[in-house]
Amino acid sequence: MLGAVQSVERALDLLECLARSSSSWVGISELSNATGQPVATVHRLLMTLVARQYVVRDSRTRRYALGPAFRRLAGAGLQTPDWPTIATPQLRELVEISGETANLAVMEGNQAVYVAQAQPTRMVRMFTELGNRVPLHCTGCGKVLLAYQPESVISSTIAETGLSRYTETTITDPGQLQQELEMIRQQGYAVDHGEQEEGVRCLAAPVYGPKGRVVAAVSISGPSSRLDSRRIPTLLPHLKRISAAISSALAAAQESAENTWHVAG
Repeated sequence: MLGAVQSVERALDLLECLARSSSSWVGISELSNATGQPVATVHRLLMTLVARQYVVRDSRTRRYALGPAFRRLAGAGLQTPDWPTIATPQLRELVEISGETANLAVMEGNQAVYVAQAQPTRMVRMFTELGNRVPLHCTGCGKVLLAYQPESVISSTIAETGLSRYTETTITDPGQLQQELEMIRQQGYAVDHGEQEEGVRCLAAPVYGPKGRVVAAVSISGPSSRLDSRRIPTLLPHLKRISAAISSALAAAQESAENTWHVAG
């Protein structure tokens, strides 16, 4: 029993060391020196943490960083937003303006998940079921969500997913993707030029949560023939306005939930 407790303490020491690291990615020798644990012990514990996704490993550099399971656990005390209630009115407005499908997605692990949606009445439209998971590197929402992640998360996503090719326009080169993500951060939006599905274009923008952190992405999706490059400058102001409105609605919902919790407590 004592050995089991000691193993837990050692694993927590490693996680705390990774959380304190200013460089995000840390090698086994550095972790061994920082925690006073033998290299063999550090390696064994890291293998378990990697398997459970509390830690991720860059196979190229053989260095480690905090993984998605750790981030989910860190946020477990926060109530998951009721995204359909929060975002659907704004998504419907976006549909009225664009005549195209409007989606809201959040990041889970190495994928984007659609959590809210509004559809136009026209016959030819883009349809993605709620709960569908899509890659981060080749979708509008996915690229937005990935662009605003810490560098350790971006690097681990690239290393773990391998940037699979779906169409001729899919970005599969890590350096090119990093440049694309930097451009997204500078301009405040992303465009998917048929990178996951040929003939489909998507325009996406970030949704902000507490402390200015990007927590979701809102998008307009439609056939490339309708959602062409000439419409993007026209739709962008509306998309950014809607993303800001969803951010405000999220803040109001969370403030209301916190007030309710304090009253109940």
